[in-house]
Amino acid sequence: MNKPVIVLVHGAFTDASSWAGVTRALQKDGYPVVATANPLRGLRHDARYLRSLLTSVPGSVVLVGHNYGGAVISEAATGLGGVIALVFVAALAPEEGESCADLDTRYGGPAMRITQPLPLPVPPGELPARDGPPHIELLIDPAQFDTMFAPDVDAETANGLAVSQRPVALAALTEKAGPPGWRTVPCYFAVAADDRMIPAWGQREMAARIGAVTVEVPAGHAAMLGRSEDIVRLIVTAAGAG
Repeated sequence: MNKPVIVLVHGAFTDASSWAGVTRALQKDGYPVVATANPLRGLRHDARYLRSLLTSVPGSVVLVGHNYGGAVISEAATGLGGVIALVFVAALAPEEGESCADLDTRYGGPAMRITQPLPLPVPPGELPARDGPPHIELLIDPAQFDTMFAPDVDAETANGLAVSQRPVALAALTEKAGPPGWRTVPCYFAVAADDRMIPAWGQREMAARIGAVTVEVPAGHAAMLGRSEDIVRLIVTAAGAG
């Protein structure tokens, strides 16, 4: 029997390389893997981008999202055939009408306190919407990146991640979610017990709300780096159940 394709979606402040250890382990187990580049420009925009990518992926798919990537996989999966499971890794899973910023505020996350705003480049001839959010993108203060985002990796790796951050448009965090894919697709959730970005109690609440099969991982926010074997195990479980 053919194994499903595992599509890995990174979140804010990082890129697809954050899945390197998970990718290697899954490929060793014979799973086809796509670690996609999430644009981080806006929730609807990023979900459309992911849906477009999925049209070229044959067979069944397991979508895996970290951080803001959880919101993207849920938005993209709505009404899309072929997605057999959603896996949330220390991720956000908004309800319709909620934003990632809403969840950050509810759970006391630090994202809006430890980030630095930067002007968002505007294409020539295009003006930012007057009724939209401030036209900025965000980066985590590099001095706080290791302790807040990636406490489980060595200092050299954490520094490399800090200086190669992918900025996220503020609009991506403030845009309200549409009908969530987690309502109709089986869900799995890896709660990072030592997470300083999305407090573990908030992850547990979201996991319960979406009816996810849940595991607790003794890791900080970048659990796919600090405890890749636990994340791989959950993904394989989701792929087998589908």
